Amino acid sequence: MKIVIIGTAYPFRGGIASFNERMAEELISMGHEVVIYTFTLQYPSFLFPGKTQYSTDPKPENLKIIPLINSVNPLNWIKAGLKIRKEKADIIISKFWIPFMGPSLGTVIRLAKNKKTRSISVIDNIIPHEKRPGDKLLSQYYTGAIDEFIVMSSSVKEDMKNFTLSKPVKLIPHPIYDNYGEILEKSIARKHLNIDPGKKYVMFFGFIRDYKGLDLLLKAMDNKEIRKLGIKCIVAGEYYGNRDKYEKLIRELNIKDNLILKTDFIPNEEVKYYFSAADLIVQPYKSATQSGISQLAYHFEKPMVVTNVGGLPEIVDNGKSGYVVNPDPEDISNAIVDFFKTGNENIFSEKVKEKKKEFSWYNFVNKMMK
Repeated sequence: MKIVIIGTAYPFRGGIASFNERMAEELISMGHEVVIYTFTLQYPSFLFPGKTQYSTDPKPENLKIIPLINSVNPLNWIKAGLKIRKEKADIIISKFWIPFMGPSLGTVIRLAKNKKTRSISVIDNIIPHEKRPGDKLLSQYYTGAIDEFIVMSSSVKEDMKNFTLSKPVKLIPHPIYDNYGEILEKSIARKHLNIDPGKKYVMFFGFIRDYKGLDLLLKAMDNKEIRKLGIKCIVAGEYYGNRDKYEKLIRELNIKDNLILKTDFIPNEEVKYYFSAADLIVQPYKSATQSGISQLAYHFEKPMVVTNVGGLPEIVDNGKSGYVVNPDPEDISNAIVDFFKTGNENIFSEKVKEKKKEFSWYNFVNKMMK
C-alpha cells in the first residue's frame, strides 16, 4: 500500500521524530511504499524553550522525508494538503501530542485525503500535560479529520471519549525504541561517560519539564539511606525552561556530589551509553499518559521505578520488572533503596527481558493496520 506519514521527522529531533522514522522503517519492511512529510517550521520559539529543535545526527538512510508543512501558516497548510493529495495515499498516518498542532495537521489531512484514503492517528496525549485556553477546540478540529485512532495507554483511551464515541479507538502498547543502538557492558558505557565504574547509578532521562517530576527525584536523593549506599543519580536531558528551580533545589538539598548532571540534549548515538551505564531508570512523573522513556528502558533491559500516574503502571509489573510508587519523594527513595539493598537487579532484569517481547514494532504496526 501507499502510506503517507505526516509529522515530525528529520531534520527535527526528539522522541516523536524517532517514533515516526522507526514506524516508517517497519512499514517498509512489510512491503509498503512510505513517504514522510515533515515540517519546515515545527514550533514557534515560545512553545520550545529548549536550545534547538534540530538534530545533529545523520539523516536516516532509506527513508523518503520531505519538509513541507509550516505549522503557523494557513496558506501553507492548503498548499501542503493539495500536494500530498497527489500521492493518492491508501493510508495517512499522523501522530498527535499537543493541541497547537490541531489546525495545521487537521487542515493538511482533510485536503490530503482522497475518497479511498484511511486516516489513522497515533495519539500520545489528547489532553495536554500543560493546559492552555482553547485546547479542546484545537484538538477537536484535528480529530474531525481522522477515521481511526491508536492510543497507547488506558488513560488516553478514556480521554478519547471526550472527542469521539463513534470512531474506532484501538489500544496498542507503545513499542520499544530499538533504534538507539545495542546494549553495552556497564564498564564500557561508564568509561565512555567518564563516571566511576564502581558506583550504583539511577537515571532520569529526557527533557526536564515540570510534569516529569525531577524535583521529586532530587528530594528522594536526599534520603539518608541513599546517601549511605553511595547511590548516584544521572540526570541526562535538556532543561525545558525553569532551570533555576532545579539548580536552587540542588543547592538547598546539598546533593550536587550525588548527581551526574548531563543537562544538554543527548544525541541519538550517545543514548546507548547512558542506558547501558545505569542500574535503574526512574520516572518520577507527576502526570503522564505513557512514556517513550519506558520503552527505551525495555530495549536496554533496565528495571524501572515509575509513578502510578496515567499509563505508566500498565507497562511495569510492580515487584517483578520494577516498582510502581506514588509521586512522592519518600516512596521513590524507598523503591531505590529496596532495589539496591535486596539485590533485585538480576531478577528484575530477567523479567524485563521477558516483557520486552510484548512491545515489538511488528506487533504494533500489524495491529494498527488491521
